[in-house]
Amino acid sequence: MRTMGRKMLLVIVALLWGVVAVSAREPGYVAVPDGRLYYEISGAGEPLIFVHGHSLDRRMWREQVACFEKHFRVIVYDARGYGRSSKQRENLLFTHCDDLVALMNALGIEKAHVVGLSMGGFIAGDLLAMHPERLLSCTLAEGHIRSTPSINEPMTAQERAAKQISIDAVKAKGLAAYKKEWFESLMKGGSRAERMRRPLWRMIRKWDGWQATHHEVHCYYAREAMEVLKERRPEVPTLFLSGRRPTGKQRTNPSMMNYLKNSRHEYIDDSGHMCNMEQPEAFNEIVMQFLAEYR
Repeated sequence: MRTMGRKMLLVIVALLWGVVAVSAREPGYVAVPDGRLYYEISGAGEPLIFVHGHSLDRRMWREQVACFEKHFRVIVYDARGYGRSSKQRENLLFTHCDDLVALMNALGIEKAHVVGLSMGGFIAGDLLAMHPERLLSCTLAEGHIRSTPSINEPMTAQERAAKQISIDAVKAKGLAAYKKEWFESLMKGGSRAERMRRPLWRMIRKWDGWQATHHEVHCYYAREAMEVLKERRPEVPTLFLSGRRPTGKQRTNPSMMNYLKNSRHEYIDDSGHMCNMEQPEAFNEIVMQFLAEYR
């Protein structure tokens, strides 16, 4: 009975500790033009912002938050159109980069380390080109500056027609089937991909699919950012990270590196696109070592 009592006490303490750990994270909203962004903050020290991928939300960084909040002031947030943040609207002109700057301004963050994966890498890439003065360092995992039209380039009739064909195809298939296919494409990774099946699907299942079923404006600086990067050649310490499956082609160095004075490219073995969720220990170790050089 005493043994059972001790076990029960340990369970209660663990549950209470879990509540305390979660409650230590500061949630909130900040205003952005025509909307708001949801964020969570934990830890103390230099600010470190994680930017999530398309169809996902801040929860994809759970295993990074647990690691980095011991050393940094960690901020995770939902980009506009995802998670708890404001929905997108057709013809609403904005960029995810400007939203990130607005978030930093509202939180009183002059400079931060920024880590983005996939779409988050597109956003971080825009920030690196357009606002390098706001960065302590930049990590782009499976992402880079997009080669698509900028927000300052109106959508052409050809683009709109091509997008309409895509929208019609998604609707004909059904959004649920489309999301399932997208999910399975992200699950194509290394030997540990199954570990992320449940948390990854929870996020994609909750995603409303708006971007796949509407005419989304150009919400990146994209190729305009690339031209700015070529001219500015910022000295911001920059890390490119790529998953490397046991079979398949190895990613070459991103062309952005030709215009960055302080950059390098590293690989996470036995991993696909979602390398932070597939191989969190390796991801965390590489990023932590990189950040340690610039603290």
